Amino acid sequence: MAKHSNALQIAALDDAAARIGLEVGLSLANARAVCPDVQVFDADPVADAQLLNHIADWCDRFTPLVALDGPQALFLDITGCAHLFGGEAALLQMLCRALMAQGFVVSAAIAGTSVCARTLGRYGHGRIVADGEEAKAVKPLPVFTLGADEAIARGLRRAGLTTIGDVAARGRHEIAARFGAGFTALLEQALGQSDAPISPRKPLPDYIVEKRFPEPIATDGVIAATLSSLARMLIDAMEKQGKGARRLEASFFRTDGAVRSIAVETGQAVTKVAVIERLFRERIDAIADPLDPGFGFDLIRLSAGRTEIVVQQQRDLDANVHDNDELAALVDRIAARIGPRRVVVHLPVDTHIPERASWAAPAQHHLAVASQAVWPARAEDEPPLRPLRLFEHPEPIKVIAGVPDGPPAQFRWRRATHAVVRAEGPERVAMEWWRSTGEMLTRDYFRVEDEAGLRFWLYRDGLYGREKVSEEGMPVSPEWFMHGLFA
Repeated sequence: MAKHSNALQIAALDDAAARIGLEVGLSLANARAVCPDVQVFDADPVADAQLLNHIADWCDRFTPLVALDGPQALFLDITGCAHLFGGEAALLQMLCRALMAQGFVVSAAIAGTSVCARTLGRYGHGRIVADGEEAKAVKPLPVFTLGADEAIARGLRRAGLTTIGDVAARGRHEIAARFGAGFTALLEQALGQSDAPISPRKPLPDYIVEKRFPEPIATDGVIAATLSSLARMLIDAMEKQGKGARRLEASFFRTDGAVRSIAVETGQAVTKVAVIERLFRERIDAIADPLDPGFGFDLIRLSAGRTEIVVQQQRDLDANVHDNDELAALVDRIAARIGPRRVVVHLPVDTHIPERASWAAPAQHHLAVASQAVWPARAEDEPPLRPLRLFEHPEPIKVIAGVPDGPPAQFRWRRATHAVVRAEGPERVAMEWWRSTGEMLTRDYFRVEDEAGLRFWLYRDGLYGREKVSEEGMPVSPEWFMHGLFA
């Protein structure tokens, strides 16, 4: 049951309910008048959407172009795929039989346009329409099968247009003037006079190779050998066009309908089978949820979702290429095990703001840039002006200073009091006005050392008497913060 217009209505029903005259859209009160003992369950749109997505994942075994069509239907573009399954009729029968075996009620049709197939599927099951026969197939069907808004379908019936053929017999300008251009376009697509491409759930990979098994496989050795053979096929296909893979995805289709996908990314274009094997071995060994084969996999697919042209470069004999290649391979292996976002390199940023002076970038995509990055240089005998360790969020401290604008004489941080014996500064840093969204205060940074020899980097947030004043115009003591520690 689902609530529509402040009334509970039937959103879905089983065969037993349909046999006693109940139908989708009937109110709960009328349903109980027909059958007082009818069992009612609340509709769960979120669970229904998740289930439809799982079915769509399972349908990927037939075609990579699978699109969602509302809350209860799917579009499958089988262009160029039907012959792999013995033709359109065999494919339709195989798909529907498998879904029915999983407990689903299925109504399917095949046509030259997606709207025509949907229209046929809403009225019956198993229709296959040849190209050019779409109009003849849909004209006898009632107008509700078009899937237009209920108000449009009601208006058509009131006008005496009960079938799609009745609507098609009228002039297009009449239909558009009364029901809008959107409905006219929908009608033309159902008649096969125009078409609109579907929107697949996943982008089409650049290269796809797969292997189907007459008997399901479940052992690690066979799975690894299959991935190795698929990697060889994929490398051979890319090598003919001089390309390498930057993103790879392995999909494992279980006999019970579950699908598991594992993806790896690389910093450089992969052109070797051994590299693909090693990356997937690292990824499979590191996943928290093991690759459970259940009753076995009947299809394994390997795809290259992102590729690039491999350019052969002329390199000097003394170039440090071998080390760079080994470093890139190491980064790929670590990223495959712990995730690409956890392997980063730091790049310098042209700014004076300390927390913005470096950028943590994914190492796989910025390794070459990091090797050529130029950081601010300092003399060997010069002490560091800024610490290597900065706090993610500066921590507030209590400070006692000899003069308002002077360095601190004593401060309390993390319940400990530190007496300052040496201080250097200030280093004045003004905030970047074009980036700041809140109150912009100038910072005065100090390098201080306490009696125990510990060195700290702290700052005063705001200039005394100029940026920190009360509503009465009186100077307010600025706040102090601990921002980092010197080793």
